[in-house]
Amino acid sequence: MEQLQRYLNHSKIDVLFKQNKDDFVVTEIPLYEFSGEGEHLILKIRKKDLATWDAIEILSKFLNCSSRDFGYAGLKDKNAMTVQSISVHRKYEEQLKSFQHENLKILETTYHNNKIKVGHLKGNKFFIRLKRVGAIEKRKIEEALGSIVTNGIPNYFGFQRFGIDGDNYKKGKDIIDGKLKEKRRNLKQMYINAYQSYLFNSWLSKRIEISKLVDAFEPKEIYQRLNLPLDVVKQMKKQKHPFKLITGDLLSHYPFGKIFTIENLEEESLKFNERDRVPTGLLSGKRVKNSVDLAYEIEKEFEQNTGEDGARRFAWIFPEELSSNYKEDKNWMEIQFYLPKGSYATEVIAEIIH
Repeated sequence: MEQLQRYLNHSKIDVLFKQNKDDFVVTEIPLYEFSGEGEHLILKIRKKDLATWDAIEILSKFLNCSSRDFGYAGLKDKNAMTVQSISVHRKYEEQLKSFQHENLKILETTYHNNKIKVGHLKGNKFFIRLKRVGAIEKRKIEEALGSIVTNGIPNYFGFQRFGIDGDNYKKGKDIIDGKLKEKRRNLKQMYINAYQSYLFNSWLSKRIEISKLVDAFEPKEIYQRLNLPLDVVKQMKKQKHPFKLITGDLLSHYPFGKIFTIENLEEESLKFNERDRVPTGLLSGKRVKNSVDLAYEIEKEFEQNTGEDGARRFAWIFPEELSSNYKEDKNWMEIQFYLPKGSYATEVIAEIIH
């Protein structure tokens, strides 16, 4: 949170955002509708100032059961008001009817055949309140929102991924390089995942830098500096979207679908602009497909043998259901939007502010 606030303090639009239960609300959207029958009790909970694990710990102590008996789709922020679904065996239903907690409320219950597992969510809806928004800031924010609606945003991992001090990725690199031992499996994986995220963010920054240079200069002026063929840079220059596709990129149908290698730059860039597909970036590791050709020449700089399974991640996303409400009497701008799972609302905020 401190990292984001420092960023905001040095940004072009001088507004205030505090990540707390009043100004930051997250509502989880399940991957599927619950069946209404089965041995698992689905609890729709609302929590404030509690991480997901804190909420599960409170419930497990109340029921005198193990925290492992609970299922959840994703971990939600502590410094927020969040609504999400968790599961536990339905034998605890009667006992839960007397549950009360100041910061944790069971909103409704239903049943399902399976325990909720990590990743079983479609995405999240967000409500964010920005303060100290004057008339000039309001106009700039609305312009930024218009750009986001048109073009989407880079799908960076948020600062939360890197720990309180922002350096978990360094520990991950040291573990991979054999300079650091971490016996606790969950911590070891968290540090390595942070390093995978750092490499992805670095790759994404590099590709955005290339895209901006292509937009800013004529192909003949820039192609040698980019170490790309002149004809490819000319094709990139014609692309409408600010993120330029390159020969060999791996694309994915959006918001879900198969990953495939780009064949026709012009054709695929049009479909990207229409939100039908998006480029993907590498999360380094085992059993993962790499880009090829010119795209791989850039990607390989950020490729590491992490020892963990790798994956492809959307390089770009399109926030949906985006709306804003300006409260002139309080100088507040309230913003709502939906993001697919794995994407960070704080990156939307950073994009708006910047």
